[in-house]
Amino acid sequence: MSASFHAQDFIAASVRGIPRSGIRDFFDIVQGKQDVISLGIGEPDFVTPWHIREAAIYALERGRTSYTSNLGLMKLREAIAAHVAGAFGVAYNPVNQVLIAVGVSEAMDLAFRALINPGDEVIYHEPCYVSYAPGIAMTHGVPVAVSCKAEAGFALSASAIEKALSPRSKVLVLNFPTNPTGGTMVREELQRIADLVLRHHLVVITDEIYSALTFEGDHVSIAALPGMAERTLFLHGFSKAYAMTGFRVGYACGPPELIEAMMKIHQYSMLCASIISQEAALEAIQSGERDTREMRDQYRLRRNFLVNALNTLGLPCRLPRGSFYAFPCVASTGLSSKEFAVGLLEQERVACVPGSAFGPSGEGHLRCCFATAMDQLELAVERIARFVARLPGKR
Repeated sequence: MSASFHAQDFIAASVRGIPRSGIRDFFDIVQGKQDVISLGIGEPDFVTPWHIREAAIYALERGRTSYTSNLGLMKLREAIAAHVAGAFGVAYNPVNQVLIAVGVSEAMDLAFRALINPGDEVIYHEPCYVSYAPGIAMTHGVPVAVSCKAEAGFALSASAIEKALSPRSKVLVLNFPTNPTGGTMVREELQRIADLVLRHHLVVITDEIYSALTFEGDHVSIAALPGMAERTLFLHGFSKAYAMTGFRVGYACGPPELIEAMMKIHQYSMLCASIISQEAALEAIQSGERDTREMRDQYRLRRNFLVNALNTLGLPCRLPRGSFYAFPCVASTGLSSKEFAVGLLEQERVACVPGSAFGPSGEGHLRCCFATAMDQLELAVERIARFVARLPGKR
């Protein structure tokens, strides 16, 4: 008689230990609730501009429904190389230094799988996007978090990285502007980090998906600093700047050897990004900054309103210098970030993400996405004010 079958016993150990996404876990609670104002999902509330959608429609009308090169459409790679050279000051050969991926999430996964051996340590800053630590763990690497503090504007310091270094350190992951904090970096500190990387012979993966949504100062890519292009994978995409989340187009630029390694994984998994989405992305990147600038101006107005309102309510909030997230501190309420978020949702129908979803360093905070129409933001603030007023000591 055969032994009883337990499916969970067959799940790979590297996957079994990975928690569900704190964002998705929380939004399971949201499902089915009526009259909810969502400040949770990191998605522009703007519809993809018409001329970009039209490019996708036209591609369909022309029968553009085939596979592309594993690396992606050459004309899109050429346009990306030109854009990155102009906007970030880094030159890449579109023939062998640019890879089109299914969103930046896939590009990050490819980068991890191409670089990490079992036991390699990967340093990243926290609070951070929810996929970094699990992505490292799934490649049998060791995630090493470096905490970024609110009082420092959630920026990362070279000295904090240096304290986390060990003989097994191999990769440094950066994401500025940062999801969920809106933190950015100044050139001087980024140069100190670059010097550290060169000294300790590290590889850098830089996720710059929010770079076009920088409100104060100039965005600087670490890839543009002396000696860094040859040891950096530069990741970017179309979801945030062009409101193209559903098109799922991202890209990686880097040394030919690293791009080739990523492409080998990509060709056996995704094969290529959708040709229709790539055609739309080409229209987006060739159309210049007009659409992005208009959206950024709206985000700036919403940011200023929301941050001022949160501070007025006694929820201290730094002015995010980039992205479309505010990260207020709710510790003074005596509630954990999840208790605050669940209470706010159940009592006032406002959905925000608990800071704990972004790692232990995020506890005591709340991620509030201001990629939401102003009238909805105003109503959300009224509801948050009612919720806070009912809390003990907050009347």
